[in-house]
Amino acid sequence: MAKCQLTGKARMSGNLVSHSNRKTRTVRKANIRSKRIWDPEKGMYVRMNVSVRALRTLSRKGWSAFKQNV
Repeated sequence: MAKCQLTGKARMSGNLVSHSNRKTRTVRKANIRSKRIWDPEKGMYVRMNVSVRALRTLSRKGWSAFKQNV
């Protein structure tokens, strides 16, 4: 199962509901990418599975946005 290593975001399950109100189970997967990210503490690149939303936050706010969660 693909899971974001920074935020913990993973897949969600739910129902697809038709016009006649029939329910069908479905899975919505997170947008996960494997990226090389510079880790300033280690001083090297680290390969991580990261959601695209976490990548955007990382590029705007840096590592300090995730130090509270990790």
